[in-house]
Amino acid sequence: MDKEFNKVLLIDDDVSLNKVLFFQISQMGFEVTTAFDGKTGTTEFKKKEFDIIITDLQLPDLKGMELVRLFRGINKRVIIIIITAFGTIDNAIEAVKIGADDYLTKPFGKETLRFVIEKAIRLRQLEQENLQLRGELFDKYDFNNIISKSSAMEDVLKLTGRVAESDATVLIQGESGTGKELVARAIHYNSPRKDKPLITVNCPSIPESLMESEIFGHVKGAFTGALKDRIGKFALANNGTIFLDEIGDLKEDLQARLLRVLQEKEFEKVGDSKLIKVDARVVAATNKNLEELVQVGKFREDLFYRLNVVTILIPPLRERKDDIPFLIDHFLKKHSKNNQYQIADEAFDIMLNHEWPGNVRELENTIERAIVISQDEQITPELLPSVHKKNTIEKAQPEENNLTLDEIEQRAINSALKKTGGNQTKAAELLGIPRHVLIYRMKKLGVIR
Repeated sequence: MDKEFNKVLLIDDDVSLNKVLFFQISQMGFEVTTAFDGKTGTTEFKKKEFDIIITDLQLPDLKGMELVRLFRGINKRVIIIIITAFGTIDNAIEAVKIGADDYLTKPFGKETLRFVIEKAIRLRQLEQENLQLRGELFDKYDFNNIISKSSAMEDVLKLTGRVAESDATVLIQGESGTGKELVARAIHYNSPRKDKPLITVNCPSIPESLMESEIFGHVKGAFTGALKDRIGKFALANNGTIFLDEIGDLKEDLQARLLRVLQEKEFEKVGDSKLIKVDARVVAATNKNLEELVQVGKFREDLFYRLNVVTILIPPLRERKDDIPFLIDHFLKKHSKNNQYQIADEAFDIMLNHEWPGNVRELENTIERAIVISQDEQITPELLPSVHKKNTIEKAQPEENNLTLDEIEQRAINSALKKTGGNQTKAAELLGIPRHVLIYRMKKLGVIR
């Protein structure tokens, strides 16, 4: 017996059956309240909170259908199981249509009763889990939860918010790793279609020979290996959103078919001439310049204009450095079990000055790798890939060349004092000079500690 569902209201005018069911259900571990007519059952239901109602469809004072409507109207969550005679199964099916969860056909044994109750509980639990997961998805892709401290990303999210409320086709452009899929999901989960499917098609990952079947589906025998009918991605996305990732890799023949879907909102399965109507919002993404592909004849101009109703351009990470500290903090928390990891100042400077050609994805992978190979809870420069440090040094070199000797010495002293927590003796050791020399140079250079 599940503790979440333990209170049962049993309604049946057959006294002997009522007693038998009371005994059997109680033995299963449930707390059972009985009633012998619909009016008494309704009174009990309004007085207490019940998790499960088991009621006969034929009662002397109230029709079972009325009870189902009444109970469901008061409590959307309560489990309702109907008891019916063999000759009234049609009525039981009708009761399920208006809100009952299941039915029992007389005569039935204790194990059948247990099975129907447990199945109804499990289905209700799955519904609740699904609602919880959907709630988590909505929270995850809420615009307020997308990290954006730079003005560039703030502009992107403002546009994305406006676009989400419409039903317009959207083209998301940006380098690999900038977060195009994140924006696409945010559009869907903040749109009127959020309770409907979001179907993703990653165009480069599907073999060219299977792409048409993957997107539009096929009928049995359409080609060698088509052993049964297949539902395509567009059909699965009906009433929802289809996300076509890296659409710039789509071959020309499929571009023509996609154009037809966008124009006519209909398509045919591979090997079939029957037209299938579809209502799916299209969100596409690419890391390529589609206008250039149009000019060289590799992408259809008419399809480009169909996709380019609203364009969202996501800037690369190197152009939104203000986001980096917040992204670092986010990924540290995401990939560390106890959220105790800290990043050393030197490592932070390296990451802040790196160009990040792989964008946010590269940043996340770098932090995850550093956490995995670190032996304590401090991320130091030694844990970062050498290319990060090399690029940062090369970038900083011209600035160093413009410094005077006094400025270089001043930086070295400040760095040593910072590393040693202001301890002059240790700082002198780190610099390889006597402490009195360090104090003299600090006074001369105006270094105050």
